[in-house]
Amino acid sequence: MNSKLLTLVTVVSFGCAAAICLAEKAADLKPAQSKAGKVLVEENFAGSTLGRNWNVAKGTWQVRDGAVVGKEKTSDKHAAVMTLTQPNRNSIIRFSFKLDGAKAFNLSFNHAKGHLFRIAVDAEALTINKDKDKKDPKSKVEQLGKVPGKFPQGQWFTMLVEINGANVAVQTDNGVKVVGSHPGLDVEKTGYR
Repeated sequence: MNSKLLTLVTVVSFGCAAAICLAEKAADLKPAQSKAGKVLVEENFAGSTLGRNWNVAKGTWQVRDGAVVGKEKTSDKHAAVMTLTQPNRNSIIRFSFKLDGAKAFNLSFNHAKGHLFRIAVDAEALTINKDKDKKDPKSKVEQLGKVPGKFPQGQWFTMLVEINGANVAVQTDNGVKVVGSHPGLDVEKTGYR
């Protein structure tokens, strides 16, 4: 996996909850279901290392040319994973990405008990999936929403994700939009992965 997140991290608040934005290339994406508040955290990828709020779990991650580049390590036998440790419940995250050799990537959210849900991007679609509960053998992945969309290799795109209670709304600057809802999403989340 070799995908990039670009330029600046900004955490803002709305209502009683926190929101996070990774500011990026110029894109006119506005929240559809919430209103951003004041900036809580701001981080810029101008240096050569990740800030203290970033934790690498799998793969290799480097700050390069104002972007974060993630790559899977064969020895991990797992996708590259990095977490911005910013607990949240309702939030907004905005970032730019580029598939640069990778077939897909996920923006995922965990809660205290493990995986919760993820937004998956591949060359042909955008999907929201509720993750299965690994401790419950009867649990299964639930698709909450899926739409076709073109995300060709080597091209930058900007994504805005809003989580408001049980609802998730995702939009990209190439016009792709998907929404999903599940009561299990309305919980405290441990960060952004």
